[in-house]
Amino acid sequence: MAASTNKQDVQERVRELFDFIEKQGQADYIGEAVSQLQHSLQAAQYAVDSHADDDTVLGALLHDIGRFIPASEKMPAQIAADGTFVGRASHEIIGAQYLKQLGFNDKVCQLVEAHVMAKRYLATDQDYYNSLSKSSKATLRYQGGIFNDAQKREAEKDPYLQDKLMVRRWDDLAKDPDAVTLPLSYYEDMAVNSLMRTPHG
Repeated sequence: MAASTNKQDVQERVRELFDFIEKQGQADYIGEAVSQLQHSLQAAQYAVDSHADDDTVLGALLHDIGRFIPASEKMPAQIAADGTFVGRASHEIIGAQYLKQLGFNDKVCQLVEAHVMAKRYLATDQDYYNSLSKSSKATLRYQGGIFNDAQKREAEKDPYLQDKLMVRRWDDLAKDPDAVTLPLSYYEDMAVNSLMRTPHG
């Protein structure tokens, strides 16, 4: 069934979404020096500062929503060889599915679903791989590893590829404990407007 575009219903869905982010936001971000919420807000801030369109800003803000929602607890944990927890499997997939159910458009959902794919693509560049944090290198191994040439060529057919790569780069940069960002509330109207614009059959 298509999600309602009644403005009150849309506002309630956004409040629920942002409530998940607020409640889970202070959780540790897999060993980084920032919380989950700080990381998400910093990624979105990079998008805002880059004058990205609203859908790309929302993709950056929500790229890790699969870590926030209750369904994430049902996903298998990823454990490194030394016993360290390095995240939940397929958080990008359940995050995109959740956003689709809320009524977000295809671009927002694709940006969220692809941020792991984009890391695998970008990691074909040695300088990019070397720039990844220890935690991000650890999760890459469990996310399928670096793309081979055939996978890279297939990815280059995607019309959203450049936006997906930008979200990934902002994701990688969004780990500064001293960064100043806009508050989560700044994005509420943007999310409501995006949902209101999404066509539903």
